[in-house]
Amino acid sequence: MKVLDLFAGIGGFTLGLERAGFETVAFCEIDPYAQKVLAKNWPGIPIYDDVRTITAERLASDGIGVDVITGGFPCQDISVAGQQAGIQDGTRSGLWSECARLIGELRPRYAIFENVTNLLNGERGDWFKRVLGDISALGYDAEWHCIPASAVGAHHRRDRVWIVAYPNGDDGWRGDSAQSLGRESRLESGCSGEGQSVTGASEDVADTERGCGRDSERQDAKDVRQSPILTRRHARRMGSWDLEPNVGRVANGIPARSHRLKCLGNAVVPPIPELIGRAINGHR
Repeated sequence: MKVLDLFAGIGGFTLGLERAGFETVAFCEIDPYAQKVLAKNWPGIPIYDDVRTITAERLASDGIGVDVITGGFPCQDISVAGQQAGIQDGTRSGLWSECARLIGELRPRYAIFENVTNLLNGERGDWFKRVLGDISALGYDAEWHCIPASAVGAHHRRDRVWIVAYPNGDDGWRGDSAQSLGRESRLESGCSGEGQSVTGASEDVADTERGCGRDSERQDAKDVRQSPILTRRHARRMGSWDLEPNVGRVANGIPARSHRLKCLGNAVVPPIPELIGRAINGHR
């Protein structure tokens, strides 16, 4: 399936979904350094520089068809480390509205989004209700799971909420593949149940806060290394992860080091999009 990778950064979504057999046909990324990384690693794939200027008409005129939209939309106004301004218009995190607009214009088979788990908690759940309400108003259903990087073998937690949307009436991935993803994602995430789903904007999403967000980040990381996912499956496919990547924590006068650190900090962990992509393939 053809992917439009929004807020692409250095291509974490694309790298993971490629491993699951997807093909990215266009990026959108505003940061010049990240654009250079994308152009180097995926030469020939167009890079749009502003999500607000992408339209269905523009993509069609460029000969680009889209089956899947992905995006880790900005978290600066959602994260507990930020000002908690939310996803209202005028905020960086408010660019979520552009994601919703593109779902409405392009009508993809799937849309996959990622953000910090505080999206579930902000304004007592109102931020997440806004996201789900926008998705529902477009005629899409949604499912979501909290999946930390530690659940796929990393030695850091990096808990995130992952949202998958698909048109109303589609069975989605509620079969065996969804249950499998739910089991895997909750192993170390602290989320209870097999993940959550919603049909219609009137659903009460207050219970999405269960075990997700700030409290879950305090879990002892040593338990993560005992994850059955790592020992049973991912360790064989991906190999073991070093405790610390060979990246310094300060610039040290090395050209572009600070840019690299920023990009790594903003990137999604590729094995998680891969996991979601394989779950989608299991349904198809």
